[in-house]
Amino acid sequence: MSTHPIAETVASLMPRAKTELTELVRFRSVADWAQFPKSESEGAANWVADALRAEGFQDVALLDTPDGTQSVYGYLPGPAGAPTVLLYAHYDVQPPLDDAAWISPAFELTERDGRWYGRGAADCKGGFIMHLLALRALKANGGVPVGVKVIVEGSEEQGTGGLQQYAEAHPELLTSDAIVIGDAGNFRLGLPTVTATLRGMTLVRVQVDTLAGNLHSGMFGGAAPDALAALIRVLDSLRAEDGSTTVDGLTADAVWEGLQYPEGDFRDDARVLEGVDLIGDGSVSDRLWARPAVTVLGIDCPPVVGATPSVHASARALISLRVPPGMDTVEANKHLMAHLEAKTPWNARVKVEQVGSGQPFQADTASPAYASMAAAMQVAYPGQEMQAAGMGGSIPLCNTLQTLYPDTEILLIGLSEPEAQIHAVNESVSPEELERLSVAEALFLINYAESKKA
Repeated sequence: MSTHPIAETVASLMPRAKTELTELVRFRSVADWAQFPKSESEGAANWVADALRAEGFQDVALLDTPDGTQSVYGYLPGPAGAPTVLLYAHYDVQPPLDDAAWISPAFELTERDGRWYGRGAADCKGGFIMHLLALRALKANGGVPVGVKVIVEGSEEQGTGGLQQYAEAHPELLTSDAIVIGDAGNFRLGLPTVTATLRGMTLVRVQVDTLAGNLHSGMFGGAAPDALAALIRVLDSLRAEDGSTTVDGLTADAVWEGLQYPEGDFRDDARVLEGVDLIGDGSVSDRLWARPAVTVLGIDCPPVVGATPSVHASARALISLRVPPGMDTVEANKHLMAHLEAKTPWNARVKVEQVGSGQPFQADTASPAYASMAAAMQVAYPGQEMQAAGMGGSIPLCNTLQTLYPDTEILLIGLSEPEAQIHAVNESVSPEELERLSVAEALFLINYAESKKA
């Protein structure tokens, strides 16, 4: 770590950061009231709001967004004539999935082998703590040189678009000269990285119906159309033999020209079982960052335990399609829905509905803000040059912000490097990464303020 005064201050603040992240992780803030109480998300939102007030933010507000969740906003005025920078994070998290598979409780921050484990530790409660650390370090070293707006979303993981809709209805709220999205991650632990592209996403639910009710498979199986079998055929049509995504009307042959992801590293990061092939063709970077990718997220069907010998009358699935930059999500969704309908066999009744969406994003890495960040990361990560990589995930708000504020520079950094295992069991954050990125963000704000004076 650098011996810069900012770095020394951040290092001294790390014990407090751990305590605060412990408090924030404790909230089971999954923005799905069918799974977790709404009060857990409200508690997290209030915690974030209180933290902003304690740092001197003005106009702190819990914004009621159209999807029924709350985003937290605050404004910290800067020196006269200084630029304004918007800092983004989200306090909602993915569900823990399998509680029994967590080595330590999902909502209890636990230190183990030099990492801090807990749901949201990296994605993205840790991102909010990163913002706090950067601002505190600046206050201790001469003051915050820019005006700062903070927006912390409450439903990013659900893809329901509440904050996007709110921003579109109140475009003046998030105006700024630059935006730092703290919801991405380094390409590799210790390798400073900005994320240059994000895939968009469409989320659809497909239901297949064939019978008025389930039937005894001994009496009717063989002639009665099985809805679950029909659904399996539909889902199988979404992939070629090698696992490549095959949606009628969508091209899937684009090439990624930037930073490459070695296949061996990817196998290790993804924890692919020995002897199991990767799917798709082209380079790993092509598959992750430049091409559409379909995933079946869930299927409604009877579990094996307690299953009866029945021909099923109805079955449904939830499907996501990741959409690369250069491809329009609306058009991609039309192709996906038409494909699902066309591939449904036996004249079965099929219903397809879209339940979430977001456009892909591509940053302008030649903008002045990127030069400021590159210089900051060189100090925070001595001997390392900043890299630009893609990210296969989606942050729909980025495209909304880019549309609303076309002249605003948008940078994506964060704590979700591969070892963090975000969205999986045993998610964790590297405290060293949190420390370095907090230093980088603080120095970026200094550099950016200076660049605007020139």
